[in-house]
Amino acid sequence: MAKGTIGVTTENIFPVIKKFLYSDHEIFLRELVSNAVDATGKLKTLAAFGEFKGDLGEMNVYVKVDKEAGTLTVSDHGIGMDAEDINKYINQIAFSGAEEFLAKYKDSANNIIGHFGLGFYSAFMVSKKVVIRSLSYKEGAKAVEWECDGSPEYEMRDCDKAERGTDIILYIDDDNKEFLEQARIDTLLKKYCRFLPVPVISGKVKEWKDGAYVDTDKDLVVNATEPLWTRKPSDLTDEDYIKFYHELEPGHEDPMFWIHLNVDFPFTLTGILYFPKIQNNLDIRKDRIQLYCNQVYVTDQVEGVVPEFMTIMQGVIDSPDIPLNVSRSYLQADRRVKQISGYISKKVGEKLNKMFTDNRKEFEAKWDDIRIFIEYGMLSDEKFFEQAKKFFLFKDVNGKYYTLNEYKTLIEASQTDKNGTVVYLYATDPEAQYSFIKAAEDKGFNVLLLDGELDQHLISLLESKLEKSHFVRVDSDIPERLIEKDDKKNADISPLQADILITLFSSEIPKIENANFIVEYQALSPSSAPASVVQNEYMRRMKNMAAFQPGAAMFGNLPDSYSLVVNTDQPAVKKTIDSAVSALEGEVKPLREEIESLNNRISEADKAAKDKNESADTSELQTKVNELRTKKDDLIAKYAASQPVVRQIIDLALLRSNLLKGAELNDFISRSTALLS
Repeated sequence: MAKGTIGVTTENIFPVIKKFLYSDHEIFLRELVSNAVDATGKLKTLAAFGEFKGDLGEMNVYVKVDKEAGTLTVSDHGIGMDAEDINKYINQIAFSGAEEFLAKYKDSANNIIGHFGLGFYSAFMVSKKVVIRSLSYKEGAKAVEWECDGSPEYEMRDCDKAERGTDIILYIDDDNKEFLEQARIDTLLKKYCRFLPVPVISGKVKEWKDGAYVDTDKDLVVNATEPLWTRKPSDLTDEDYIKFYHELEPGHEDPMFWIHLNVDFPFTLTGILYFPKIQNNLDIRKDRIQLYCNQVYVTDQVEGVVPEFMTIMQGVIDSPDIPLNVSRSYLQADRRVKQISGYISKKVGEKLNKMFTDNRKEFEAKWDDIRIFIEYGMLSDEKFFEQAKKFFLFKDVNGKYYTLNEYKTLIEASQTDKNGTVVYLYATDPEAQYSFIKAAEDKGFNVLLLDGELDQHLISLLESKLEKSHFVRVDSDIPERLIEKDDKKNADISPLQADILITLFSSEIPKIENANFIVEYQALSPSSAPASVVQNEYMRRMKNMAAFQPGAAMFGNLPDSYSLVVNTDQPAVKKTIDSAVSALEGEVKPLREEIESLNNRISEADKAAKDKNESADTSELQTKVNELRTKKDDLIAKYAASQPVVRQIIDLALLRSNLLKGAELNDFISRSTALLS
């Protein structure tokens, strides 16, 4: 074990104090995660240069909260460090490992974003002790552990770490226990790390269960001569603003609207921000707003100066009060920068609200073009969400617009379930989901159109913000079950009939790629469809989210989960079940009775063995049960194959859900023709 004193001088410790002591403590998390991403990027660069020939393996960054132990750990599988590296990059404060690395690999290391020496020490703003455990990528390297309590003294020793990379373990001090709350860490990761180039994993994916979101066992990945603005708005015309916009953005369509900023207290800020017409996709770039200082161009990287969601906007900002001689961390945390950002967000919200209140009809006409901007703002900015609640609009499938309060008033009476939850029904494709929409409307329900790229994310946000609310896609269940009431009618069929019904229909469901089906039954209106195919709401949401969140990619690879719900009160179904029972009961009933008898024997044997603390050998009985079940199912399946009406009922349900295609669709048409003969 080695002991030593960290190399600190007045010359190099002052920037550390200035950079961190007067900045938000929460910055430490972004710095440590950035370091981890930096280390990962370095290893990828070395591999690209052929200087690392090993297996890169998993390259995620992990942020783990252990509240009981009082620790927060940031881990990577990147380049790692040995004792020499720690002496160089940790024990000598203000030596920038990133800058040295960039000098060597400057042509291909664009993703190296950290400055490890200074950034690492931000950990001591919230920690009483910090431990580094690291194993270098270098062949034959020994793992090393470094420990420091925030004083200049440290200890360094060999350790038994087996995996390449670095773990930074923070023992959080008593004044900063908020950083041991997963929700707080999730908020900070979303704020600072959502666009980092390496997956950052923290906490778990949540699922909807019993009216609330709960953690699953799946990891959550949490990770873009006189200037016009100096003149008085009263001296300018719309033509002036549009002309200036086209000077800034030649070749673009006219902007939707613009905001002229002009404030001189408590800071000086002028500028013009334009809202462009977005071309049917979430086109987010961070280089469309130009930052000026006293009319001198500074940068087009304005993160922190404007709220993140406003990076969609275009234009210029001019302010002498934005500090320019510090790093991006200081820029985002500086009090004046926060004030400027908050002011811009507030002015945009006020502009939108004025457009809504002054001319609602015109605002509704623009809604489809500006909706993605407003939704992105609501998702990423809490204060903007509070402003947007007044002018955010729902559009239903009939093209009518409602505010949040108007829509709740509209549906509250008819779409509140037995638990008092208001159910918001929505469609994503009015053509494909037409029959489901009509069935819902026939029951007196209203259906929203939520077909935007951010709508799935917005749904989750609204469910958390709107009291006792739940969003359900209109084709996720049969109309009678979309909104659960107390008057649910049970199917009046025996266990034998149920057994025959389920096997009868499940045996005839065609094989559809990447899809699984289960058969359910329920007594519905005789005039309702004989069967319907519906898709699980939660799994569909997860698959939709997989397109936006790398951490949910596993859901994108899972099969689609569908239910075939058979209406036992529909005349054709009743006739089909009665005929099947009549034809099969003589053979199926004895098999069911024998299976039940064998299962009883298995249960008795298991109970007897359990009482003796032994294990029962029931394998022969279980084999016999399986053989009998197979025989029973084969009998029913053989009968089902001889009854075209069974397949016809199934295909009608598949056709309604746009799942009947190719040869199966052709067979359906041929069978329909034959049945009409």
